[in-house]
Amino acid sequence: MNSFSELWNSLDFSALLSALIRVVGVFLCLSVHETCHGLAAYALGDPTAKREHRLSLNPLHHIDWLGFASMLLLGFGWAKPVPVDMRYFKKPKQGMALTALAGPVSNLLLAIMLLLLGKCVYLCAPYTVAWDYVYYFFMRTAALSVGLGIFNLIPIPPLDGSKVLAAILPDSAYMKLMRYERYGMAALLLLVFLGIGDNILGQMISAVYTFLLNLIF
Repeated sequence: MNSFSELWNSLDFSALLSALIRVVGVFLCLSVHETCHGLAAYALGDPTAKREHRLSLNPLHHIDWLGFASMLLLGFGWAKPVPVDMRYFKKPKQGMALTALAGPVSNLLLAIMLLLLGKCVYLCAPYTVAWDYVYYFFMRTAALSVGLGIFNLIPIPPLDGSKVLAAILPDSAYMKLMRYERYGMAALLLLVFLGIGDNILGQMISAVYTFLLNLIF
């Protein structure tokens, strides 16, 4: 009994709660990102995501566990791609670009909403431990959402930036880019593992987050 009490007392509940807040925040950012891909495709005439139950904020419909772990550890990552059938679009390349862009844009909009909520808590809520954690959730998740949005704008397949870039490429160049999509994830994992570009990406994420923070606060 004494051993159990000592173990209980040794637990750092503050660290556990912070970790839980981070996990919930990652689930939220990834779910919003992928759901908005599906909603954009559906608005442009493609019912594939709706048919496969991807128009949902249920994170279990979207989570890629490796990308989830990357979000937790590094602040940027990815989810399972939403299925899109370009044949439903009147202008396939442009439709694909808009669908891809919906994910990062939704993350930036989510970050703005979370920062606004954080400001409301900061200005209006009484100072208590509970409200302090609510404020921390809003601010930390806003930073994660910015990180997810910026990371996915990198023009390497299968990230969203490659789809946006493809909209301005000639058809021949577009087909070549998409031909190497299967190797893109391996290249991304290698870059993440080696830490190549971390400083540049981190600076971009920090700059956008700081800009939004100054804009709202």
